[in-house]
Amino acid sequence: MTATTSTSAAPATPAPLVDATRDAASLRRFLFGLPGVDQVGVEQRAAGLGTRSIKKDAKRWAIDTAISMVDLTTLEGADTHGKVRALAAKAVRPDPERQDTPRVAAVCVYPDMVATAVDALKGSGVHVASVATGFPAGRTSREIKLADTKIAVDAGAHEVDMVIDRGAFLEGRYMDVFEEIQAVKQACGEAHLKVILETGELATYDNVRRASWLALLAGGDFIKTSTGKVSPAATLPVTHIMLQAVHDWHVQTGELRGVKPAGGIRTTKDAIKYLVAVHEVAGEQWLTPDLFRFGASSLLNDLLLQRRTQVDGHYSGPDYVTVD
Repeated sequence: MTATTSTSAAPATPAPLVDATRDAASLRRFLFGLPGVDQVGVEQRAAGLGTRSIKKDAKRWAIDTAISMVDLTTLEGADTHGKVRALAAKAVRPDPERQDTPRVAAVCVYPDMVATAVDALKGSGVHVASVATGFPAGRTSREIKLADTKIAVDAGAHEVDMVIDRGAFLEGRYMDVFEEIQAVKQACGEAHLKVILETGELATYDNVRRASWLALLAGGDFIKTSTGKVSPAATLPVTHIMLQAVHDWHVQTGELRGVKPAGGIRTTKDAIKYLVAVHEVAGEQWLTPDLFRFGASSLLNDLLLQRRTQVDGHYSGPDYVTVD
């Protein structure tokens, strides 16, 4: 995964963004100064882009691109080292009978399974991501959240998926959330940080926009919709708002930050809708695993089946792919 932050040629951070984090009052003023989200407008645009059809050759490209963007995930209390190794094998060779099938972007596990995933994926180019900071609720002290992060990073995680304190955010304690993201970012060292907003708990689109900008200001390399444990999880309108945030951040700073919708994306048709949104809202530059991911393990099976249909000219049943 290449760095998503700016190079030395990037423009200096604009004064309004520097001033936004000077103190709690400045941060609140900045967040509430963001343009309000037109609910009807964003939902209509998301619905409209979702009806776009693509030609057969473009569909094959879209399927391969989506496969390469998947964070193959297991986050269950019953996870075992054997299950993680099996998932790693699938990540490297999603369809063993089709050697030209792209590998996925990453395998995402709990911190205690990171070492197993790192060993299983050594030399493959597939990254290891770990949830941390008291995932999924985040209801623990900052000290424990940072220790959780350190366990994952010390075990070799390339990426850390943290959860924000939604209670603090909804109470308006934005500086507390900002400082916690900053602290976790520092604890990540060289690992990239994905900031999970848990948009299903944020109540409004305006809050999604504010949380997105808050995470970007604090240094998040990615902003992520959901843990996958709360309903609703990822939605197209919410993802549009987050894509617009990273686009606008790039315009203002020259820095590239990523977006990861997670939860509820299960079919190839759904994935293509999200890729269309990426192209139309953020821009073609974001159509890469470095800047866009799917947190949706069940999606991979449908992508593989649809890929076989494109290649072979006929539908293959689900028995032809492994079930996670």
